[in-house]
This record gives sequence, structure tokens and C-alpha cells, in this order.
Amino acid sequence: MGSKVSVDDSVRVVIVGGGFGGIEAAHQLKYWGIPFLLVDVRDAFHHNVAALRAAVQSGFAKKTFISFSATFRDSFQQGLVVGIDLEKRHVLLNDGEELFFSHLIIATGSDGPFPGKFGKPIDMQSAIQTYEDMVKEVEKAPRIVIVGGGSAGVEMAAEVKTKYPAKEVTLIHSKMALADAVVLPRVQQEVKESLIQEGVHLLLSQKVNNLDSLTLNNFKENMIVKTDNGTEIVTDMVILCTGIKVNSSAYSSAFSNKLARNGALQVNEYLQVKGYDNIYAIGDCADVNEPKMAYHAGLHAGVVVTNIINSLTQKPLKAYTPGSLTFLISLGRNDGVGQISNFYVGHLLVTVVKSKDLFVSKSWRKMDQSMPY
Repeated sequence: MGSKVSVDDSVRVVIVGGGFGGIEAAHQLKYWGIPFLLVDVRDAFHHNVAALRAAVQSGFAKKTFISFSATFRDSFQQGLVVGIDLEKRHVLLNDGEELFFSHLIIATGSDGPFPGKFGKPIDMQSAIQTYEDMVKEVEKAPRIVIVGGGSAGVEMAAEVKTKYPAKEVTLIHSKMALADAVVLPRVQQEVKESLIQEGVHLLLSQKVNNLDSLTLNNFKENMIVKTDNGTEIVTDMVILCTGIKVNSSAYSSAFSNKLARNGALQVNEYLQVKGYDNIYAIGDCADVNEPKMAYHAGLHAGVVVTNIINSLTQKPLKAYTPGSLTFLISLGRNDGVGQISNFYVGHLLVTVVKSKDLFVSKSWRKMDQSMPY
């Protein structure tokens, strides 16, 4: 990068959402000296890549929440965004405050069930305690059922088995293939074989049909989980790892005609919301044909900040092109598998690169803070 960009008082970028894309955009704007305000309902960035381990390993949750204000100071504001006034260029908060923007970056991410996601607007210490409470529930339960065999469910099962090899862990998945549909068949097969080797019971091509009657994330003896093919499993804890949805509540009314089927925002090749040259969407809430991953959100942020700078300095905009797929699956602290581009990546490399610390130290460095131990 180069020197700071000189802008006048009319420029203020508002970033809605402090996930991986939001904090990357904030860091780059800070570097370039462009005034910005990062708005999030929580007081801390959640490194949710490591959330599943935080639900199993005591003392780990404190590594997954990082204070926004300690990093961004006056450029961070805690608040719930409830709407966007496109004519006034105002972001609307639930307490009635209106925040002016010259440029807007929408980075609201996606919501899903705890423990994989944590969307509650509570303070960092309370959030950490919520995970510590679940650690105790997992510890008490001799039998655990995990519903969902995408990457989150697979990683959850492996985390439990790595920490507690003697526990009876059952993974129920509606499809035959585990992990994400976009990964190589060899990766899916290696995931399956690794879980079987660890002692995880797999019930594939089955759906749980009594989920509404089950207690989630808490120890409760002798619950009966029923599937659509008549299978019944007796368990003491049920953990849900399905149902990720784009978090569109902040913008859905303002952009009701710009929404994709899943609630993401339609964007052009520059990641501008279609029809608006000063409004961008990044991460999960951008309708881009690629897997929803923290890594991609960071790439989006880089393109968008470049485009804001280029628009201010009368330079051509940069297009975003979805690249080759990097997909690493942690299978507990000591195992993992994945792919880079279309090439299989073996257990040792994934273990070293991801599984050991799940990139938590990288996020603490990004936020210019020291990670607790």
C-alpha cells in the first residue's frame, strides 16, 4: 500500500457488521486514513471459526471474543441497525440515532444456532460465560447427538471426541456425503473415515423429525431423537449444527427489490449493491457465487476499500472475481483435512495450519491486541 488518502469532511464510511469482513474493511480504512464508523450490536468481534472448540474446551472461549473499542476506539459504535434511509444516507439505529454515511459497507454476515454462531447482543464477558456454561453441559453428558453433517457438524463431533474419547457421539445428516457439497469427494471420504476411526456413529441420509420437542445444548438424560426413517437414538444432549441464514434484517426493507432468494444483496462485479455506486455488500450477505467463508469476506473487504479509494481519487474500480476454493476442515486439535484449489490437502498440513489454534492468534494480531492464555 501507499501513503494515506486525503479526503474532506464529507467522507465517512459506515460499516454495518463487525464480522471477518467488517473488521478487515475497518483495518484497511484505518490504514488509509479514511474516516469510518464500524457498527455492531455486540461489543466484541467473535472469532466464530473457533466457536465449536469454545463449547467443549474450558478456557478457550475468552480467546474467541476480541473487544472492538480497544482496537477501533472512537471509530466503533455499539448499536442495533434497524434500517437504512437511502435518500438521507443515514443508517438507523434502534434507539433512534441516525448515522450519516457517504459510503456504506454492509457486512451483516449470517445467523445460525449456538454454539456455531453467537448473535445475542450481550457483553463480551456474558458471551464467554455462555460458552463456559455449555462446556459444563458437554462434560456431564455421556451420550451426545449432533444434528447436521456439514463442516460445522463434522467439526463439532470431532471436537467432542478429541476432548472426550469415551463419550458416545452420534452425527445425523440428511445427505450421504459429509462436509460441504463444494469440496472434493476425496475430502468428504477422508472426513467420513476419520470420524469413524474416532468412534463417531454416523446416521446418514436421515433427518431428525422431532427436533421441536428436544432440549438443545443442555444435559438432559434419556432424550429420544427420532429420524424420518424410524430410527430412535437415546441421548443426553443434542447439539444443532444446521440452518445458517443470511442476516438481512438491517437492510431488507431498504433493498427489498435487490434481494437474492436467500436474503443476500445483489451486487455487481465491483461488489456494489446493484443501482448504488456508494453502497457495497461483503461476506455472507453479498450474493456472490462461492462458499460463505471468513476467508472470502476478507477478500471482499480488500476489493471494496480499494474501490472506495478509487472512486474518491477518480481511478477505475477493481472487479472481484471468485477465485479457487480453499477449504480446510478441522477434526479436533490433532487432525484435519481439506483442499486448496482442486488439490487434496492431507491431515498433517491442515492440522498445522488450522486445527491447532483455528486461526485465533491471527485474529488477535489483526486486532492489535494480546491474546489471553
